[in-house]
Amino acid sequence: MGIHPFLPLTEEERRQMLQSIGVLEEEELFRGIPEQLRLREPLPLPPQLSEWEAYEYMRRLAACNGGAHTHVCFMGAGAYDHYVPAVVDWIIKRSEFQTAYTPYQAEVSQGTLQSIYEFQSMVCQLTAMDVANASLYDGASAVAEACMVAFAATQRRRVLFAGTVHPHYRQVVRTVCSGRQLLCEEVISPDGTASPDLLAERLAEDVAAVVLQQPNFYGTVEEKVQEVGELAHRHGALFVVVADPVSLGILEPPGAYGADIVVGEGQSLGIPLNFGGPYVGFFAARKQLIRLLPGRIAAITEDVEGRRGFVLTLQTREQQIKRERATSNICTNQGLMMLAATVYMAWLGKQGIQELAQQCLQRARYLAERIAGLPGYEMAIRRPFLREFLVRTPVPAEDIVMKGLANGYLAGVPTRWLGAELEGLLIAVTEKRSRAEMDAFVEFLAQFSRSGSS
Repeated sequence: MGIHPFLPLTEEERRQMLQSIGVLEEEELFRGIPEQLRLREPLPLPPQLSEWEAYEYMRRLAACNGGAHTHVCFMGAGAYDHYVPAVVDWIIKRSEFQTAYTPYQAEVSQGTLQSIYEFQSMVCQLTAMDVANASLYDGASAVAEACMVAFAATQRRRVLFAGTVHPHYRQVVRTVCSGRQLLCEEVISPDGTASPDLLAERLAEDVAAVVLQQPNFYGTVEEKVQEVGELAHRHGALFVVVADPVSLGILEPPGAYGADIVVGEGQSLGIPLNFGGPYVGFFAARKQLIRLLPGRIAAITEDVEGRRGFVLTLQTREQQIKRERATSNICTNQGLMMLAATVYMAWLGKQGIQELAQQCLQRARYLAERIAGLPGYEMAIRRPFLREFLVRTPVPAEDIVMKGLANGYLAGVPTRWLGAELEGLLIAVTEKRSRAEMDAFVEFLAQFSRSGSS
């Protein structure tokens, strides 16, 4: 099976094109490139492959990758190995959704607009907020956009991170918000949680937002969220909560304890790990902030004949309104990932998300108790957690992770790799982990207790 080059133009057509632009031969098009930069010999490429040979070559390369499909996964730190039901994949692969583009024309985009509207509605129900946008790239960009909204609403330039917000989220905020000269500061207690007392010492009338993650980066459930929010409001700052959507199955929604903006990573909602992406961010807020929200908002309306229809309403990005009035240059919503999250939430339902959170909680507690009983291991933070916890290990966490790869485990995330304040092994447990898998994992960890080294 040979490979033949695909040349869409005939030689006569190429000649006519050159003639139209006043060029005799193709070489003249490249005269602006200095001779010393020109390639005068063929590229050092391997021999051409047939379609079947190329497929086999790529398949062999793909087989070299390890992941949650080949190893028992205890990794988390913002991306979790949850079960994705078959219905999610089936729906997002339908041609009308998989190939859908930005819904500029409502008359030909009713399906896409309806799915966005449903997504927004579910996010509002989950977070107990008034309004949500059409999604963002990921949790990190959503946090950055929330800080930009806080600046726009208050015209202040300090942002305080109360407790341990994901280190990568903080880095993205600093990068994205640098153009506004926002100053980001951490206010973290020794165990990584938010401390109202420490926060009160740092709050002033120049603070735009207090950002708190619930549960925090280490998986710890923050117990003083209402106090943090009240302190922020007392000084005229917005209270931004970075929420884990699965946790909202059993934790109080941020809207109930005074959040002005709720953002987060939606990967847990029916989106596979995908080697780090693409994922989807969500953004919800109080109604008073609606005109400052980034991106787009879809809404429901009626046409002149009284028929229900879906439309884009507020569009505050710089490509669609005057640049000086734009709230953000965030480009578009993660349409396919948003649809996956919408299908997943509809499939799961209110009772389902409660059961999912309970499953994660019970399994994580079981594993944490087993690990804490091993010599040389201890819980780094002695506070309630949901599905993730930080463990101090008898040997460097990196050694355990590397040894785990050879033993069929993604053993967790060494927090040093992410630049977190507390060091240890961050272990996550989802509903997919069976007791047999967890018991075998404990036996794997026990070898480090016995040997004291890897």
